[in-house]
Amino acid sequence: MPNPLRIGIVAGEASGDILGAGLIRALKKRYPDAVFEGIGGELMLAEGCVSHYPMERLSVMGLIEVLGRLPELLRLRKKLIRYFLDNPPDVFIGIDAPDFTLKMEGALKSAGIATVHYVSPSVWAWKRKRIYSIKKTTDLVLALFPFEPASYVETQQRIEFVGHPLADQIANDHSLKHARSQFGLEANDKVVAVLPGSRTSEVKYLARPFLETARWLSDTDPHLVFLLPAANEKRFAELKTIIDEEFADLNIRLVLKQSRQAMVAANAILIASGTATLEATILQKPMVVAYKMAGLTYAIYSRMLKSRYISLPNLLANEELVPEILQDNVTPEVLGPRLIKALNDSAYRSYLSARFSDIHSTLHQDADEKAADAVVRLLHDKGLSL
Repeated sequence: MPNPLRIGIVAGEASGDILGAGLIRALKKRYPDAVFEGIGGELMLAEGCVSHYPMERLSVMGLIEVLGRLPELLRLRKKLIRYFLDNPPDVFIGIDAPDFTLKMEGALKSAGIATVHYVSPSVWAWKRKRIYSIKKTTDLVLALFPFEPASYVETQQRIEFVGHPLADQIANDHSLKHARSQFGLEANDKVVAVLPGSRTSEVKYLARPFLETARWLSDTDPHLVFLLPAANEKRFAELKTIIDEEFADLNIRLVLKQSRQAMVAANAILIASGTATLEATILQKPMVVAYKMAGLTYAIYSRMLKSRYISLPNLLANEELVPEILQDNVTPEVLGPRLIKALNDSAYRSYLSARFSDIHSTLHQDADEKAADAVVRLLHDKGLSL
C-alpha cells in the first residue's frame, strides 16, 4: 500500500478558509486518504485539515499593524518551515497571505517540494516586480480572476484561472422574503446591511464611521432598518459594546455571522473593501465600498497603488460601478448620499444588476474542481501522481 498523499496547506484569514475548504473537499475526491495539515480556520478543520496554530494569528492587515506582530509572525513561519522540511509534504499550498506564505513556498521549493499559491497577489495593482520572486518560489499559481494571468507572461509562470468559488456557491435565486423572515423583518422594510469587516483593525477604523453613517441615514429616513453581522464572537462583543454605549438610539440588529443572509435581506450595503464585496456583487446588491487604515500605512500604500480601483466589482468591470470611499472621506456626509442613491435610484440599480450578472457568469467556473485538477496535473508532472 502506498503512503497517503500529504498536503501542507496554510490559509491566513476567513476568505482563505473558504478557498481552502473547497479545495480540500475537491482533492479528497481524487485522493480519499490524503492528509492535510498546516493552518486553517473552522471550514478547513471541518474538512479534516489539522491546524497547528490558530488561523486568527495570521489575520492582520496593514504595514503598521503588521509591525507590532512581526516577531510573532516570523517565529510562527520559521516553525512551520522547519516542520515541513522535517516532515516533507508531497505538495504545499499557500492560500493568499502572500507576505507570509510566499516565503514558505520558497523555502520548501528549494528543498524539492512542489508548491502552489492559491490567489494571485495583486501584482497588477502594486509590487509588479513580485512576479520574479513568485516564479522562484512557486510552481503553480491559481488565479481567481480572468485578467490576472496576463501579468505573468514575462516570467512564463505556470498559472491557471480557476474562477471564484463564491460564484459557484451563490445562486441567483436567494429569497429576499426568506432572508428577512430570519431576522424578523417585514417584506416591505427598507434595509441597509452594514459590514465593517472581520479583522480587528477594520472594526477599529470602520465600525464607528459606518454606524455614524447609519445614524445620518436614519435622520433622513426614520423607517430604515440596519443589519450588522459580526464575523465571530469576538467581533460581536466588540460591536455590541460600541452600539450599547454610543448608538443605542439606532434601529440596528447585530447578528452573529450570517453576513450573506444579511446581504440577501438588504436593499443596499455599506461594506469594507474585500472579498465580501464580491459576495455582494454576485447577490446583485447595490453597495458603497469604503476602507480606512492607519495614516502611515495609507500614505505608503497609496504611493504604491497602480490600479484605478480597489474594489472587486470595479476591478472586474473595469469601470466605476460602485463608489469607493477611502481614508479621511469615510464620513457620514460622504457615505450617506451615495447610499441614498444606491437605495432609491432605480435606473442605477437596474444597470448594476445587469453588470453584476455579467461578472457572476465570468467567475462561475467550478473553481474548487478546476483548482484541484490543476494541483493534480502539477503532481503528475512532478512524478508524484498517486
